[in-house]
Parts: sequence; C-alpha cells; structure tokens
Amino acid sequence: MSRFDGRTVLIVGGAQGMGRACAELFGAEGARLALFDIEADTLAGTSADLQARGLPVEAITGDVANAADVDAAVTRTVERFGGIDVLVHTAAIVELRPLLEFPEDLWRRIVDVNLTGVFLTTRRAGREMAARGGGAIVVFASTNAFFAEELNVPYSATKGALVMFVRNAALDLARHRIRINAVDPGIIYTRLSAALIDDPVAGPEYLRRIPAGRYGTPEDIAKVVLFLASDDAAYMTGEDVVVDGGATLGVALGIEDLGLEGTAE
Repeated sequence: MSRFDGRTVLIVGGAQGMGRACAELFGAEGARLALFDIEADTLAGTSADLQARGLPVEAITGDVANAADVDAAVTRTVERFGGIDVLVHTAAIVELRPLLEFPEDLWRRIVDVNLTGVFLTTRRAGREMAARGGGAIVVFASTNAFFAEELNVPYSATKGALVMFVRNAALDLARHRIRINAVDPGIIYTRLSAALIDDPVAGPEYLRRIPAGRYGTPEDIAKVVLFLASDDAAYMTGEDVVVDGGATLGVALGIEDLGLEGTAE
C-alpha cells in the first residue's frame, strides 16, 4: 500500500515546476489530485498529462490572492473527492528590482500572492481538515527567508514571514490534529531560476557555492514535501526544512581556491 492511497492532495501552484513534481510523486503514491493555478493553459496541459497516466485530477484555475477563488478551489476539491487530507502551497512570484525603485503596487501584489495567499488557503483548507479530524499542510518558504540577496527585498520578506507563520500556525492547528511545516528550497532548476542557472557567468559562479556540486531539481524538493505530508513525519509540526545542497551552510569554496593549502605554525 502506498503512503497516500485514498487521500486527497490540493496543490496550490501545481501546474509546473516544483508544484508539478509534487503532483507527479503524490499521484504515483496513490493520491487524488486537485491542482489550483492561475495559468490556465499550463494547468490544462499538466492535468491532461497526469490524467493520461490514469491519475484522478481536478484542475482549478484561479488567483490564490483572491479569497473567493480560494474558496471555490476548496469547494470543488471537496465536491469531487469528498475532502482534503493534504494542502501543499507552492505558488509565489518574484521581481528583482532595487528597493528604492520598487513600485508600491508590485510590492503589494508580491505580498498578496506569497503571504496572504498562504493565509487564505491554510485557513480555508484547514477548516475542511478540522471538520474531518486532521490533515497535513506543507508551505514553500525559501532559503531567502534567512539568506539575504540583493534586489530581492519583497520576496525575501514574504518568505521570512512564512517561516514565522508556519511556527505560529502549528500551535493553533495542533488542537485540530493538523500538522503544518515549511520547506526551504535553494536554487532549483525551474522556469524562474533558469535564466540564472543558464547564464554562462552567473550559473557556474553560483554552482561553486553549492557543496552538493549540482543545482537542485523539482523532484529533490517534491520528495521532501511527500515526507512532510506523510505519516512518516507524524511527530513534526512547525518545522522549517532546508533543502539546498548545503548552499547556505557557509562559503563553499575550497581552501585550494583561496591559495591557503598547507599548514602554518
């Protein structure tokens, strides 16, 4: 028996990248899938691919920052599958600009999607889980939650806030037998990061800072998400799990790169 046989998983941002990888792995382990995403065409393609593999999928288009859309997504999931056992929230947006030039409307949109969206989905799906006796939630934060990066203030601020959101929410949700944890991906090869990774200068430079010696894949993150959502992690809640190949441990350049070989007395 697979870990998620008979369970329903709602994946916010499930049309591509790490969200799609999660859908594929959950589906392979018996889950029924509800995918909620703003990109209708991409969502339709992903849904068709998964259905072609014989997986039960409900594709729902909407804006995670809109409470009515979130309510509709949860309602459709419950109507189709009878409830929600797992919520995975991957949806986020980023815009790299200097802080002093950052438009207020763009700041608000990033906060709405990255932070308010998590609140809305957690609250709405959490109510369904509480009524059914419990569930598991996995929120995507980022190593940007604690690792500063130039030109990225709004995104990093929202990801830092999500870490504390998860810790506080864990206290509130425990009485309902709902666990909530965060995963912090490092640089993962997705559409958002492809420009950096594929850059002939920046790509190799960033890679030198990763002790694991490679960039992460969406599947690397999805495997951790499945663990956090499964009964294998039944005694974990309010945690923040970093998955970055060691990139944020410290400077990953070897001493040979710095000309410091040998010993000194």
